[in-house]
Formats: sequence, C-alpha cells, structure tokens
Amino acid sequence: MFSPEGPRLRELLAQALSSVEHGYDLLAPKFDHTPFRTPDSVLDATASALRRTGPFDTGLDLCCGTGAGVEVLSRVCRGSVTGVDFSAGMLSVARRRARPPGPPVRWVRADARALPFGPVFDLVVSFGAFGHFLPREVPVLFAQVRSVLRPGGRFVFPVVAPPRPGSPTSVMLLGFDTVMRVRNAVRRPPFVMYYRTFRLGDVRRELTRAGFRVELWPLPEFGRRRDGSPKVRLVVAGAQEAAAPPPEPVSGRPAP
Repeated sequence: MFSPEGPRLRELLAQALSSVEHGYDLLAPKFDHTPFRTPDSVLDATASALRRTGPFDTGLDLCCGTGAGVEVLSRVCRGSVTGVDFSAGMLSVARRRARPPGPPVRWVRADARALPFGPVFDLVVSFGAFGHFLPREVPVLFAQVRSVLRPGGRFVFPVVAPPRPGSPTSVMLLGFDTVMRVRNAVRRPPFVMYYRTFRLGDVRRELTRAGFRVELWPLPEFGRRRDGSPKVRLVVAGAQEAAAPPPEPVSGRPAP
C-alpha cells in the first residue's frame, strides 16, 4: 500500500495516537507517498467534468492538504485559487510543491467549520476530507461552504459507491471504523477518521437544507457496477440565490 518513500509503521502509529491536527503535521512530509492521497485518476476525471461546465473565476480547495485539489482548480479557474487547511505541516508541503502555470494561488490556515471568507468563490472542491467530520458537524460544514460561495457558485466533490455488504472491502472499512471508535473512547484527544459515516443520502439531504440544489454526475472513466450504478459520482451542489445564516461553528477542528 505504501511506496518506499512512505511512512513507516511507527510513524503511522504516532500519527494515530495524536490529535488530527498534529497527526497530519507529522504525516505531511510523506503524505503524497501514501494511499490516503486522492488518486490522480479521480483528480483528472473531476477536472475533465468541470472543464465541460467552466471556466470558473475564483476557486477554493476545502481541506486542501498538500494541494492536489488546488491543481484541479488551477486547470478550470481563470482568476485566483485558494487552498485552506488547518494543518500547518500540510500547508508547508503544499507551498513547497511545484505548481503548473495558472492563476495565482494563496494558502490559508483555518478551520473548515469557521471559514474566514465572505461570499467570494465561484467553485469549492474537496477531496478525501469528509471522514474527518462527525455526522453532527456536517450541517455546519455545508453551511460554511454555502456562506463563501457567490450565488450560483458550486460545491463539488467525488463520492465512491459503497462496497457490497459482506465484501472484503466492506469488512475492512467496518473494522477500521470500529478500531477508531475504540481508540477514541479510551484516548484523548480523539483522532476523527471514519470511512462509513458519510452516506450519500444523508449528504444530499444536508446539502439541500444548507441551500444547495444537488446534482449527481457519473464519472464515466470508472465504469459502472453490476447493477448499472456508477462506481464514482461527482456531487455538484449549486448555491441557491438566498442562503440562511450559517450555524455557529462547532468546537474542535477539521482535518485535511
């Protein structure tokens, strides 16, 4: 699962026993050599789908990590691009990485549930971050995203179809979530990372409540399952003209 340049087991254990923020600070130098980074195939497919409806002006990569999503935005935005994350270590790596020609990029350290922006973005993307938010935090997160989008702006992120119940992948994810719940029950601060809490039906409902009009775009690059459903979809949430004030931020911090 890991390349030779990736973290050793001892380093992964140190991360898992830390807070989310400190854990990602530790992992940042080797993050791009782990399977936790969003695959290039997903990034490329997302960029391809966005090109068909763009271009956009300003873009925000929510929980940007080392900046893979910023590179997607740089392909489809003609104005400025912003990466926001709460891990100083991840942002430090993102700043050092070579960038392709494109719009100017800025990096901001902030909590995704208390974003320090007004409604200035036309496009917000996020890749692989939602497992770091508890279900009760998702309404606040979505409301914050809605508050930084201009009317008609879009919030876009890929979702992979869940594995079949009882399949090896399903059992592995259930086991991982169970281990994390036990770890968080006996050790503080918690390390929030769950794979089975971000369900598409709940996501659509909360996005609608936050003032979005939700569409699901199949990503044909990944094919379909036996039942005909797409293996990977792009959630495209368009900001409605009027938005309710965002809920008060929840205590705690998100992860990249």
